[in-house]
Amino acid sequence: MIYSQQEPPTRREQDRLLVTGGAGFIGSNFVHHWCEQYPNDRVVVLDALTYAGNRQNLADLTHLDNFRFVHGDICDRPLIDSLLQEEAINTVAHFAAESHVDRSILGPDAFVRTNVVGTFTLLESFRNHWEKGGKLESDRFLHVSTDEVYGSLGPDEHAFTETTPYAPNSPYSASKAGSDHLARAYYHTYGLPTIITNCSNNYGPYHFPEKLIPLMCINILLGKSLPVYGDGQNIRDWLYVGDHCRALDIVIHKGQPGETYNIGGNNEVKNIDLVNKLCELMNELAPDLPIRPAQKLITFVKDRPGHDRRYAIDASKIRTELGWIPAETVEGGLRHTIEWYLTHRDWWQPLLSQEYQAYYRQVYV
Repeated sequence: MIYSQQEPPTRREQDRLLVTGGAGFIGSNFVHHWCEQYPNDRVVVLDALTYAGNRQNLADLTHLDNFRFVHGDICDRPLIDSLLQEEAINTVAHFAAESHVDRSILGPDAFVRTNVVGTFTLLESFRNHWEKGGKLESDRFLHVSTDEVYGSLGPDEHAFTETTPYAPNSPYSASKAGSDHLARAYYHTYGLPTIITNCSNNYGPYHFPEKLIPLMCINILLGKSLPVYGDGQNIRDWLYVGDHCRALDIVIHKGQPGETYNIGGNNEVKNIDLVNKLCELMNELAPDLPIRPAQKLITFVKDRPGHDRRYAIDASKIRTELGWIPAETVEGGLRHTIEWYLTHRDWWQPLLSQEYQAYYRQVYV
């Protein structure tokens, strides 16, 4: 059976979720999904509001009685303890992470602190909460991770499976690998009901402008160059964020504690082909572009250190065991994404701050 949004899997009468990093890209899309699907659930978002966290991502939910936002750090153990207790949390959906490879190259310390120490703090706090609460079988700790922990694939190698050995090649992926190992260890050592998911590259609404797809969309609208690393032949498997949120919903309700589930879009695309497709769609959907056709803006720049050549996810486990498949094609998902950025200039324009511009020049110029 393939679950749809109209046919949610069997669940408890009410969940009480703590969503870490819920003001970020994937986290905020997940919060919107959950509040739409399960309007009676309690949803508490904890976010440190670093550069990629944005309160505006959740602005349309603040009026809900069952929604709460807390500005705080996942490394703050007293805060985590108090939230779990006072909100009687039974499910943690852990998205909070430093997540950009380029930033991890420039400043790896923040990645180790948030991704490793922060995850450890959450696991320890939830273990204490879970043990005091009677170790209910229905409780869950969902750890959302990345396919980058598996390293890089050759052009003809089989896609990553849940048993692919870890081989991270950047400070970002190494810190996520460390957090994955902690989540796994807490299940095997303490019986804590952790589940790990490793997803491919996400795209969609609320994506911070420095990532590839929003960067290209915004630069096309501004008539700025479109920087493509190296020869543009790096391959990624693209997953529409709405499909990812459906998958996480099913994993929380149907996934088995102690298991890992790979989530991919079945859409392997070379970076240069993706940029060209974005240009084609922008030429079609945005009649007032400052430079047309947008392909004129494509510029190849020096490759970044340790740039993995290819990622690909084998999502057969979540398909066969839990009944999930992605619904969006690359073209359909990109069209939805571009339309969102075209109609939400008031969201992305304030993000192009002096700090962002300085970072952009450091990476691409």
